[in-house]
Amino acid sequence: MGEVIERDDHPIIKKQTLVRVPIRLGEDVFDSGAIGPAKRDYLIKSLKAFRLLTEVYGVPYLRCCATSAMREATNRDEVLARVEMDSGVHIETIAGKVEADLIVNTFWTQDLLKDRSYLYIDVGGGSTELTWLEKGRRAKSASFKVGTVRMLKDKVNPEVWTDIRAFLEDLRKEHGQLMAIGTGGNINRIFKENGNLFGEPLTRSDIQRQRDRINGYSFEDRIKLLRLRPDRADVIIPAADIFLRVMADAEIEEIFVPKVGLADGIIYDLYMKQYGHIRYPRSEPVTV
Repeated sequence: MGEVIERDDHPIIKKQTLVRVPIRLGEDVFDSGAIGPAKRDYLIKSLKAFRLLTEVYGVPYLRCCATSAMREATNRDEVLARVEMDSGVHIETIAGKVEADLIVNTFWTQDLLKDRSYLYIDVGGGSTELTWLEKGRRAKSASFKVGTVRMLKDKVNPEVWTDIRAFLEDLRKEHGQLMAIGTGGNINRIFKENGNLFGEPLTRSDIQRQRDRINGYSFEDRIKLLRLRPDRADVIIPAADIFLRVMADAEIEEIFVPKVGLADGIIYDLYMKQYGHIRYPRSEPVTV
């Protein structure tokens, strides 16, 4: 949950509360193609809890989005119907391009040069979204079936990397040297581990160094010594590998990490649909 605060130059998103529940529907879907009863029931319990939190906080606008795993689940319709009936929360399964659009919406909430073009790289559990943004407008985007959980399950088709390379080669031929923005919890944590100042880009060698350092710890020590959450300790290495491979194929040496992700994009989208035509003073934040 978060609130949008208007500034003179652009709105900013401030999280009121952040609760992570590592359900990982992809663990079922990438193995068997379907969401099992245990994961379904876990999802129902989690959404019941989230719904109660929104009531406590008085959240007037709510949007619940499902991404890669739900898109691919063979029993998606059955699961969605059961979850909505039992939890009272409607889940919207969004396409990869919609997911990419929501992520790049955060561009307007960041202190980035608005007259520049950027390649957004967002790495999730089941997919990676690549979006070319020209002066704030999406010019080209694609969703690829390579993500952290999918890599852990060894369910990535090697041909995906060929498709990613072709996508990036086309961008380089048309635009030359590319500038990148990385989103998602894993790149945020790598940024923190590297000790960068806010606004300072990560280099590819920075990511490689932190990837190798973290990989030198056991799973247990990543939690005990590095204080990573259990649901971060295993996926941060494949996330780093995806970022490194995309940056290498795009011949990108530096990446900006504004510490935003899909949730921020959903909040901004809700705000714009309800209040985009109104300018609020800074003292009147809007909760969504």
